[in-house]
Amino acid sequence: MKTKLMFTLLLIFTVLLTACAGGNDVAEVDDVIKVVWYPNESGQDIKSSREEIGRLISEATGKKVEHQLTTDYAIAIETLVNNNADFAFLGSQSYIQAQNRNDAIRTIAVRSGESGTLDDAKYYSWLAVNVDEQDKYKVNGEFSLDTIANTKFSFVSNSSTSGFKVPSSSIIAHFAQQEKYANLTEEDLMEGGPLFSQVLFGNSHQGSAVNLLTGNADVAAFCDTCVEDYVEIAEGDENTVGAVYRVKDGAAEPFNAIAGKEFTLMNATPVLNEPFVVNMDLIGQEDFDTIQNLLTSDEFANNEKIFSPEGSEQAALFTKKDKERLIAVEDEWYDPIRELSK
Repeated sequence: MKTKLMFTLLLIFTVLLTACAGGNDVAEVDDVIKVVWYPNESGQDIKSSREEIGRLISEATGKKVEHQLTTDYAIAIETLVNNNADFAFLGSQSYIQAQNRNDAIRTIAVRSGESGTLDDAKYYSWLAVNVDEQDKYKVNGEFSLDTIANTKFSFVSNSSTSGFKVPSSSIIAHFAQQEKYANLTEEDLMEGGPLFSQVLFGNSHQGSAVNLLTGNADVAAFCDTCVEDYVEIAEGDENTVGAVYRVKDGAAEPFNAIAGKEFTLMNATPVLNEPFVVNMDLIGQEDFDTIQNLLTSDEFANNEKIFSPEGSEQAALFTKKDKERLIAVEDEWYDPIRELSK
């Protein structure tokens, strides 16, 4: 009887172990390179950029490229982490989150600044309000974070660097000086109270901006580069507090119904540029080297389907104002973003 019981328990344990093991995707290099895109880059407006990048990667590696579009940051991250995607373009916070869960995730290239180097490889995290309501957010004529308490606030996603991590860090640092908010956390900001009356998530930078411009939110966080194809500077200097932006006539979705709407910046914070990343278990070193050489080449930097010249009406993944290009970057470059989570 004892032997039979032990055999039964061993059988049950074996079945459970097999079931658990069967739930994990086995990572291995194959003849297909799967690219997953954030919601920000999944729109029809930059389809030509996605297809061109896919074409070039396929041509360089001799492998088929498949694109996966998403409507949520978490889906893109999960797809990469769970070995269902080889290649992605992520925000720096999302990259760090993904790497913490799968150490095969690695940077392959990042967009430089206008100088063509890492020295100015940055974009901006904005806090914006509607132009006709801007005085509500000023104290003695200057914008003040104190005024965003009890407002309806829109973030992008809690996995977004410029649409959540950077602004939430600034907001917490500011309000933690007040006894009422001394214990304020990121989780508080995601859920609303005690600081905000309501919190929305746009699920993309474009979505967060639209939340503001349609009146669903009073204040919104989003970044400059993700909305630059839809808006134009109307007053002031780009990426400075008080600058006014207007939605362009003929702007593509989701801005097509709000042309002419204006917002102003109450805060603009520089952020390290987003990396292209790969899953090394799926890509392998040979394809990593091949793709990195492609991405950092002059041919790639001068491809107008990917780097649209400033002033061009052709939407693309990036805008080229001067010497912008992709350059190789090491993991350590993103340590300042890691520090925000400590």
